[in-house]
Amino acid sequence: MSKRTYRDLPDHINALRDAGLLIEVDREINKDTEMHPLVRWQYRGGIPEPDRKAWLFTNVVDSKGRKYNMPVLVCGLAGNPEIYQVGMGCSLDDMGGKWAEAFANPLPPNIVTSDDAPCHEVIIEGKALLEGNGLDALSIPISTPGFDNGPYTSSSHFITSDPETGIQNVGNYRGQIKAPNRMGMNTSTELRTGGYINWLAWKERGEPMPCAVVIGCPPIVSYASVQKVPEGVDELEVAGALVGQPLNVVKAKTVDLIVPAEAEVVIEGFVSTELLEPEAPFGESHGHVNITEYNGFMDVTAVTQKKKAILTSWVSQVAPSESSVIRRFAYEARQISYLQDSLGITGIKHVKAHEPLTSLSRVIALSFEKETPRTEIWRALYGLASFRQAEGKWLIAVDEDIDATNSDALFWAMAYRCRPQHDVHVLKHKDQGHGPRSLTEPEDAAVLIDATLKESFPPVSLPKQEFMERAAQIWDELGLPTLRPESPWFGYSLGEWSEDLEEMAVRAVKSDYWETGKVYAQRRRSDVAMNTEVRTVSDKVKKRGDE
Repeated sequence: MSKRTYRDLPDHINALRDAGLLIEVDREINKDTEMHPLVRWQYRGGIPEPDRKAWLFTNVVDSKGRKYNMPVLVCGLAGNPEIYQVGMGCSLDDMGGKWAEAFANPLPPNIVTSDDAPCHEVIIEGKALLEGNGLDALSIPISTPGFDNGPYTSSSHFITSDPETGIQNVGNYRGQIKAPNRMGMNTSTELRTGGYINWLAWKERGEPMPCAVVIGCPPIVSYASVQKVPEGVDELEVAGALVGQPLNVVKAKTVDLIVPAEAEVVIEGFVSTELLEPEAPFGESHGHVNITEYNGFMDVTAVTQKKKAILTSWVSQVAPSESSVIRRFAYEARQISYLQDSLGITGIKHVKAHEPLTSLSRVIALSFEKETPRTEIWRALYGLASFRQAEGKWLIAVDEDIDATNSDALFWAMAYRCRPQHDVHVLKHKDQGHGPRSLTEPEDAAVLIDATLKESFPPVSLPKQEFMERAAQIWDELGLPTLRPESPWFGYSLGEWSEDLEEMAVRAVKSDYWETGKVYAQRRRSDVAMNTEVRTVSDKVKKRGDE
């Protein structure tokens, strides 16, 4: 087994602890009624994003008083962007390039023996699964108490393979715990995920689909598993590329698949391709409860784990949440790469997916350099609307001075830089995608909005940066609460600003504004109407002078 340079889950927990990003709860916590509601408060209780934490629960029980010996890590992979940076091992600024490089150059894994694989320290098979050691021994919490119909694995990475090529796919799907040896599988049919495509292929052969479900693993595996990688590319190879080292993997015990050797828990089994059974309700990431539907189920053949395994559980449901943070940065990297590299769009600077409540896929902003040709702006809007099925319902193009992550700033640009009769297009016949399904209208549409400047505008009406920065220093000296600036937080020119106007502003801050009053008195006129802008009559003045 090659020396590992990437972190496994316990290493990651130690790194979070050292960084002051971990809350450790030693008191008894009910996994079915208390755990997720407690953590949910940091997203719905007005806690600023930088102050959100990862949570480690070490004293877990259920409503019947049963005690579980597996700690549960919640929000430990992407509770906020800082936690995500710790797991990725790089800053947000470097993340786009890191993802693009990993997608382009996947790294085949390193296969180790079962004796060298920590995930095979404990192996439970056959009848032992029904003797209190199966899925009922796992401390899987209820995500949405009061609505969910049982515990669901939310951080579960389903590993499947193409029956013809053997190429594996790792996808993150929810899994309802139905019996000690049976769990659900809900792949994303509307996004045609790899797991669903593989299931169709096994169904065509008339055979059940081999499957391995990983719960808790090296963080880099989790980050890769939630991304939409190109078909035919194994997410475990992308994970290796992200850390610059082949990922250690091991052959599963009862199915013909390879799994991360440092996984905490692996559930092996076969998914029926002949039958489906009811699954859900479950609170989903689109912010609504997913009502009961027919989905796949897996008959479990083995559970393997570390001796001191730690389970992970992701807070999903209403965004922002861990499930939105963990997807966001690579999603945006893939989208900007598609526009720049595949479509050759010029002038595009950023793609930012709106997160709160909308969960990334419905509202997307595209940021452009100043004076980008309108043809490129519209190519980008139509291109991104067609990039992936059901992604992009509201696509908004803005100038790079607009903070594309701030919904108030987006509305500001739409309010003053967009003329709907010219700058709004509707793209019909879109899939309704991930969300509450309409029984009356199976199709949706995309609205494409060009909210970029089409001409020069007057400056943003806030004090210039130097004056705001000085005021912030005074604020700190007074001991006032910490400032969290939101763009725009200072004024700047949008093109309609002359040297004459700048001179007057400079005089004003020097308290020499009386001089401006004298100049204005000399420019009195009787041949203009009230509210006539000076800039509209300046040329006439010059012509009269010439005559």
